[in-house]
Amino acid sequence: MTDIAGDPAGKPTSASRTTLSHIMTANDTNLLGTVHGGVIMKLVDDAAGAVAGRHSGGPAVTASMDEMVFLAPVRVGDLVHVKAQCNWTGRTSMEIGVRVLAERWNESTPATQVGSAYLVFAAVDAEGKPRRVPPVLPETEQDERRNQEAQIRRTHRLARRQAIMVLREERAAQGFDE
Repeated sequence: MTDIAGDPAGKPTSASRTTLSHIMTANDTNLLGTVHGGVIMKLVDDAAGAVAGRHSGGPAVTASMDEMVFLAPVRVGDLVHVKAQCNWTGRTSMEIGVRVLAERWNESTPATQVGSAYLVFAAVDAEGKPRRVPPVLPETEQDERRNQEAQIRRTHRLARRQAIMVLREERAAQGFDE
């Protein structure tokens, strides 16, 4: 069976890997003079969306964001690089891993990792209905590790969702949360 992207065998990780770069300005800052976390999150979502669209061969929407971690502040003048790749695919969904790096404009040090996140995207058709995605084909040992870790995260997401639904049903049966 040929999937929507026309490749029955899948797509290698490198086929959709993307880097977006952006210079941070005073418009991006909060009252502390550092870049808003939300500005970084938008860049993360933009880069992940580009990867998801590339990998799936069409539109994809953000379904969830896991573990957005801020490791260091980003400042005005920093050149931020958002690197993203498809780590795992299901039937219609994909996990995109994102690393955020900052080059300090006033330092001669290499880019520093300042954040990371995992996002799940669902591929959709013109009517917004889920559509199949090609499998991702890890190319390196690091890609394979990321794929295996993504499967663990997926298992945890599904278990968390199930546990919440059970709790809600129990509370509703007891007359709570009406």
